Amino acid sequence: MSKRSKVARKSQFNKNGYFFCAPYMILFATFILAPVIIAVILSFTNFNTIQFPSFVGLLNYINLITSDDVFMKYVLPNTVKYALIVGVGGYVLSFLLAWALANMTKVPRTIFALVLYSPSMTTGVAMTVLWKIMFTGDQTGYINSWLMDIGVINEPIIWLVNANYLLPIVILIGLWSSMGVGFLSILAGLLNVDESLYEAAAIDGVKNRFQEMIYITIPSMKPQMLFAAVMTIVGAFQNGTISSLLAGNPTPGYAAQLIVNHIEDYGFIRYEMGYAAAVSVVLLLIVQVFSTISKKLFGDD
Repeated sequence: MSKRSKVARKSQFNKNGYFFCAPYMILFATFILAPVIIAVILSFTNFNTIQFPSFVGLLNYINLITSDDVFMKYVLPNTVKYALIVGVGGYVLSFLLAWALANMTKVPRTIFALVLYSPSMTTGVAMTVLWKIMFTGDQTGYINSWLMDIGVINEPIIWLVNANYLLPIVILIGLWSSMGVGFLSILAGLLNVDESLYEAAAIDGVKNRFQEMIYITIPSMKPQMLFAAVMTIVGAFQNGTISSLLAGNPTPGYAAQLIVNHIEDYGFIRYEMGYAAAVSVVLLLIVQVFSTISKKLFGDD
């Protein structure tokens, strides 16, 4: 085969590859790349959704840092707390639960995996109905009724209005529903670790399950760990549905106001789309930073 024929054949293979990648590339450009670019552009404008956007430069970002007391005093600290507990804590919990399930036989493992995964598939409305019933602010609420029966409290607590309880409740629900796709990827990774590695490790002096986890299990499933970390972090920072459905937007006293709620407040309630876009860009940068850290921890060297 001549050199020209080889080049022509390779070029044809490249065209076929682009053809099969085209649907994904189109969808990615339409639903991810284009919205991000538009958000970045709008973040430098004053846009009320009616009049044409007017360029204001870095004013939205300056106001966010220097003038938005709600963001600096409530939204950012609440989001950091929520992300650390639900993101990092949920990730660690996902690994521990997946590791426990991996040591079970197939039938109970499948049942428990479905039980743990099912809350993440629950719609926001269904989740709200369930937890609102649990935390109803009178004696008919399950939590109030139970605490009064055992003598912990003497009168009902209005859980979803009290600023002291609202964020912990949102965090609790976030953890309850955090066993999603990342949890399944970790479980899949654990089930596909080469058993011969454990036998070799035992010969080399590994003596217990903890050492197996550190030296064999985690290094053998870095791709799944990375995927789970990114999915968990993104989910934690983008989850504002729970607080808004439980207590409205803004939440009472901004007690459970997260960055996503702040974006919805300015974008869809106040119609200050330029400012909302600036907040969303800040959120995107925060997620990118944590995703980069995850890649450093679990990516290939």
